[in-house]
Amino acid sequence: MVKIRRPAVAGQFYDASDTNLIQTLKESFLDNRGPKTLPEIKKGNKNIKGVVVPHAGYIYSGAIAAHSYHTIADNGFADTFIILGPNHTGIGSGVSIMTEGVWQTPLGETPINNELAELLCTGMINKDEKAHRYEHSIEVQIPFLQYSANNKAFDFVPICMGIQDYYTSIKVGEIIAEAIKKTNKKTIIVASSDFSHAGFNYTSMPPPGMRVDRYAEKQDQLAIEEILRLDPKGLIDTVQQKNITMCGYGPVAAMITATKLQGAKTAELLKYSTSYDVQPSDSCVGYGSIIIY
Repeated sequence: MVKIRRPAVAGQFYDASDTNLIQTLKESFLDNRGPKTLPEIKKGNKNIKGVVVPHAGYIYSGAIAAHSYHTIADNGFADTFIILGPNHTGIGSGVSIMTEGVWQTPLGETPINNELAELLCTGMINKDEKAHRYEHSIEVQIPFLQYSANNKAFDFVPICMGIQDYYTSIKVGEIIAEAIKKTNKKTIIVASSDFSHAGFNYTSMPPPGMRVDRYAEKQDQLAIEEILRLDPKGLIDTVQQKNITMCGYGPVAAMITATKLQGAKTAELLKYSTSYDVQPSDSCVGYGSIIIY
């Protein structure tokens, strides 16, 4: 019997109705903050190895995430995606993987690549389905992939990181790179992370007189610079030393490590924005879309 991981945040982070979800995804791509065109699989010349995407509610971050998925489609899409996300729930082991089954969304079911997942389930990466049951950071990426694929078959592997220190992130990245070497499928690593969580609702307050989104952007630029330098240690050190409230820096550092081991040389920021651009308030969250090739 096939294991089914049912959606935990449909109707919250994104629409529970397939018709409404498709419309929301279209609007994300066509939004003024988005790429402004719908995704279409083409034969571009960029060998995309990894991306950074946000994981907030689509109304806030969907248009930013759309930039990465549009670029993935432009450059041939992929056969398999390894999706790394932070563990917001605290449930499960430090680094948790699901190795079998399908993930269900209102747009259908996407299978886990069992063979690749078993290769990845080694060292500190533990088989633990509990960590994935209610976690949203990986789930919200699946509808974007399903929509962008336009009926092209693909599968994925979910890895949830509760521990995000430098050593763990590097080791996870090394395991991923080694596993990808053993597969003949085109594989892209998706690092799911929001950037700064700033203002009244969070622990990171702007200096007196500075608007909260300006503060978030100033903080996030420091982290983004390290990502663009493809420097995982620089990213983690900067996040920790500058108290940047970026929730998925470990997944991003692991993705950078893995893509560099595959020969990646370039990182490109496609779009940065904050939730303030959608809903101005005394709190906001930063979102970035970055590709590595």
